[in-house]
Amino acid sequence: MVKLTMIARVTDGLPLAEGLDDGRDQKDADFYKQQAKLLFKNLSKGHHEASRMSIETGPYYFHYIIEGRVCYLTMCDRSYPKKLAFQYLEDLKNEFERVNGNQIETAARPYAFIKFDTFIQKTKKLYLDTRTQRNLKKLNDELYEVHQIMTSNVQEVLGVGEKLDQVSEMSSRLTSDTRIYAHKAKDLNRQALIRKYAPVAIVIGVVLMLFWLKNKIW
Repeated sequence: MVKLTMIARVTDGLPLAEGLDDGRDQKDADFYKQQAKLLFKNLSKGHHEASRMSIETGPYYFHYIIEGRVCYLTMCDRSYPKKLAFQYLEDLKNEFERVNGNQIETAARPYAFIKFDTFIQKTKKLYLDTRTQRNLKKLNDELYEVHQIMTSNVQEVLGVGEKLDQVSEMSSRLTSDTRIYAHKAKDLNRQALIRKYAPVAIVIGVVLMLFWLKNKIW
């Protein structure tokens, strides 16, 4: 199953598009997104040996293709067929080049083509079930071979130790920031409720006090 999809410019590692998700597919989504961004950074420095490659990372594989100075990357379960993963990337590449080809070099901000997510989601659904007739036909296509595509390990590609520590630190910081934001949001909501209902509570309190005094006097 396809877990993550990202597209980036190879010359500078700028993210161009991403398959958006709700974050529920895997617990470590942010961790693997940071790994993907470090891969793009390495590619921008010329640290790549092939235009097509598979990279082991935990229980998943990154698969990527590079064409026209653009890297199309996806992350799939280890059990997901390699041939389907690369054909999925080919479909994305063909459409991305057709729709955005003349704007890729001039893109100046990250995720300039975020609307491409619509096509990514639609295409991802087509590759979801490996047993459909369409996908079985692709798996049996002898003209599309992936046996010679190089496979490496993410530690070898990024550099053992410090790079992975950097990813872990970035992911932890993101999680911590999210928790702090949620805590602050609760405080702000609480303060807003106090400001909204405090005058009403004071008025009710005064009325009750007057009512009590009246009964006392009489």
